[in-house]
Amino acid sequence: MRWKRGSSDRDVIDVRGRGGGGRGRAVPVGGGLGLAGVIVFLLLQVLGGGGAGGGAFNIPTGFDDQVTAPGGQSIPSAQDPERDLRDFSVYVFNDVQDTWQQTFGEQGQQYQHAKLVLYRGGVDTSGCGSASSAVGPFYCPADQRVYLDLSFYRDMEQQLGATGDFAWAYVIAHEVGHHVQQQLGTSGEVQAARRDDPSRANELSVRLELQADCYAGVWARSVFEEGALEEGDVDEAFRAAEAVGDDRLQRRAGQGVNPDSFTHGTSAQRRRWFDSGRKAGEPAACDTFSADSV
Repeated sequence: MRWKRGSSDRDVIDVRGRGGGGRGRAVPVGGGLGLAGVIVFLLLQVLGGGGAGGGAFNIPTGFDDQVTAPGGQSIPSAQDPERDLRDFSVYVFNDVQDTWQQTFGEQGQQYQHAKLVLYRGGVDTSGCGSASSAVGPFYCPADQRVYLDLSFYRDMEQQLGATGDFAWAYVIAHEVGHHVQQQLGTSGEVQAARRDDPSRANELSVRLELQADCYAGVWARSVFEEGALEEGDVDEAFRAAEAVGDDRLQRRAGQGVNPDSFTHGTSAQRRRWFDSGRKAGEPAACDTFSADSV
């Protein structure tokens, strides 16, 4: 993906300089990619679970509970070993938000920007509890922030085989997709429906996550139209979407595939809905809730 350094930090809260332990406790966090189960199993030998809107992830004890809410000092650029990845992540985050701001504006709606919190090891959120980086990237609807530990880029490559800069861009775009859902009221409607009919909780979670994948595809289409896509970028996103399918994660964790426990969708579903958004380039193509099946 073609990008330029120097993107604004207006929506970035960088607290990597204060550390954060690196291990955690069971916490309620918001929407994420669904990576916790396999990453925690492979790296920490425990299984995690949960879905968008408040799942709990069972992380080993030992997380520093004194980690404060975001608001510390950034690492000086010249001393930042993750500078390239940081700058790319910020560029993508801003570009995704700019795309949604334009889309909302075209529909006569106002888009409220999310914040990107860059942390290391573990973090306390102001509305979704505490989390270890083993949870993976996630969005907290209560504080409208996307939380990202840059070390997860390496974990994606080494543990999931999801390589390339556009695979990482897909991750960020997916999390911003959850913010779009929060802005449109979709997340709240899903939470209410899950409370009213707990038997549909997993199904509704899957539909919510697939819609976020589709929204990521809508942004990918805008990158294509800007001429910023490079050869192989879309394939990188496809591989990333497939790598975080519930069926594939369960197999990698040494489990049998259990469709009743799915919270994010299969590899095929995640790829298909990302591609639907990419081909259409319109949020209207992302109505995963009206479809008889996803």
